[in-house]
Amino acid sequence: MHDDMAGIYEIRVQGGGANHRLFCLLERNADDLGGPAIICLGGLTKPVRSAATPRDYKRIRQYVNEFRKRRTVYR
Repeated sequence: MHDDMAGIYEIRVQGGGANHRLFCLLERNADDLGGPAIICLGGLTKPVRSAATPRDYKRIRQYVNEFRKRRTVYR
């Protein structure tokens, strides 16, 4: 991703007439996690050819900030 979402990776799947997104961080040197890890932050489903809302992206950025601060995410 880019701009204020830089460093966050997005997995995209299309099915059932909708787009599904999973947002992740890649941690290469995560000794506290037992080595390299993929941290799944959250996801969303949206209609095909529609944009995610700014609120969706804000929520993911909040999860990133919380993970980087606490090494976990509470919802």
